[in-house]
Amino acid sequence: MNAAPHIQERVLVIDKDAARSALLEQALNDQGYEVVCRLDDTEGLINRVEQIKPDIIIIELDSPDRDVLEHMATLNTHIPRPVVMFAETGDSNTIEQAIQAGVSAYVVDGMSPDRIQSIMDVAAARFREFQALRNELDNVRNELEDHKQLDQAKRLIMKHQNCGEEQAYQAMRKMAMDQGKPMTQIAKNIISVLQMLD
Repeated sequence: MNAAPHIQERVLVIDKDAARSALLEQALNDQGYEVVCRLDDTEGLINRVEQIKPDIIIIELDSPDRDVLEHMATLNTHIPRPVVMFAETGDSNTIEQAIQAGVSAYVVDGMSPDRIQSIMDVAAARFREFQALRNELDNVRNELEDHKQLDQAKRLIMKHQNCGEEQAYQAMRKMAMDQGKPMTQIAKNIISVLQMLD
């Protein structure tokens, strides 16, 4: 038997089959997880997740429908959590849609108590990896946006001051130093002021 997690993780279980969810809760408790809530469906899921703040979400169902996948996608956008989905059936298209909606692990043939710990570990690892990639992508997007704004501000200074690129850059740099603000903030201010003069 696998060792229980060091920190007791809080689990939200979603399953309309009460007997099946009771079995799942027992299996999770045996592995050292704390089931903080059991729901019948995914209606109002974001509000419930905000209230109870689970560390991981488990959904057990026969097959995910469009509503469930939409709720998962919304959750993944607003309050991302590792999600394990146990399903009785799953064609490759359904599994792909579930993964795109933010499901970290999609397990076909239902829940097996002896596999719970490894499945939860894989789901948590995949979730962390995905979040790291998403953060990296956000950082790259922000950097690109910053570069675009710096270039736009520089062009506006060049146009309005009739100067070269290096002079425009140095003028922005001096403003940033004098005001104790980052270059990106100076660029935004320049754009908002000089665009009105165009």
